[in-house]
Amino acid sequence: MNSAFSHDVVVIGGGGHVGLPLAIALADRGSKVVVYDISASAVDVINSGRVPFSEPGAEPVLRRALDAGMLTASTDPSVVATAANVIVVIGTPVDEHLNPDPTAIPEALESCSRYFRDGQLIILRSTVYPGVTALVEKMVADLGVQADVAFCPERIAEHKAMEELFTLPQIVSSRSEDGRQRAAALFGTLTDEIVHLEPEEAELAKLFTNTWRYIKFAAANQFYMMANDRGLDFERIRKGLTHNYPRAKDLPGPGFAAGPCLFKDTMQLAAFSDNTFNLGHSAMLVNEGLPLYLVSRLEKSYDLANMTVGILGMSFKAGSDDIRSSLSYKLRRVLKFKARAVIGTDPHVSDEVDDTLLPLEAVLQKADLLIIATPHEEYRNLETSLPVADVWNLLGDGVRV
Repeated sequence: MNSAFSHDVVVIGGGGHVGLPLAIALADRGSKVVVYDISASAVDVINSGRVPFSEPGAEPVLRRALDAGMLTASTDPSVVATAANVIVVIGTPVDEHLNPDPTAIPEALESCSRYFRDGQLIILRSTVYPGVTALVEKMVADLGVQADVAFCPERIAEHKAMEELFTLPQIVSSRSEDGRQRAAALFGTLTDEIVHLEPEEAELAKLFTNTWRYIKFAAANQFYMMANDRGLDFERIRKGLTHNYPRAKDLPGPGFAAGPCLFKDTMQLAAFSDNTFNLGHSAMLVNEGLPLYLVSRLEKSYDLANMTVGILGMSFKAGSDDIRSSLSYKLRRVLKFKARAVIGTDPHVSDEVDDTLLPLEAVLQKADLLIIATPHEEYRNLETSLPVADVWNLLGDGVRV
């Protein structure tokens, strides 16, 4: 630890899905960490030894770090001044017109920027619009603070953080050699592989990564619609074409491509290309259109206006309690115009997040038709006489709708 600071790391916005697992991991590997978050409830939960969201394996490590005095959480922005490394996990949002706001991070940092100190390394961690690292560099310079800025994007998947933080290569970028080496040393406590890029290269690498996944999902969903419209089971076709054929092994199955990153980052890349990213726009239309497509197909076979439709799964991905940008809610909005009633259930989403949800048993009793919107393992052995639309093939009966 730098003797000028009482902590090795402060994580700004560290009470969320990106910041907290990183804080826990760094503390477990020997860094003295303080989590700074404006949410008093999240800070209280963390200091009590609990993780305020689902992240397998994180809670025992958190308690170990707390007991060892290696981690604490605070709502006091002055803790930013106590750490040699300032990790920022505030993402770049999109506005009401679906345009990215490159100034969001510099503006969000204004509330704690007076606590920046000479000798600190400021590390941007969340996905940013290209050029935001340079904006933060300018902001720090304008403050008169002698601090390096680095962009080191996270690439973990929710629910795999406590594995992937230690196994995935870490991209590190900084305009200065000292910043690059310090960032590499910090993340080198977690993983053996460090990949060095320039800041603009790293910003695009992160966006390209998420957008590539989004495009692959769109291709699968488009293929699914083509086959389904001809009365064919895309899952049978997919299994056949991928069987022992390595060049097609990464073709995913169909399903809702959602969550807080993929769609947003595709929009950011589209804006960065002056809206000439036709492939990205097409992917958005396909993936965002899947809920409406499913409802339109169901209308051809069922009298939805006189049916109660039960949605199984409201989080954006299997095993998650995170409903951010979940297409299950888009599906519910569409069905409210089409069906007599719509009810939902999810084994991971709490009443505090969505108090309209019912237990699975109640949905099975009240519904006339079921849609598996999120492929939770809890639904894999579902036994029901009701018709089920299962685009994920969770039940193993194919994906025709």
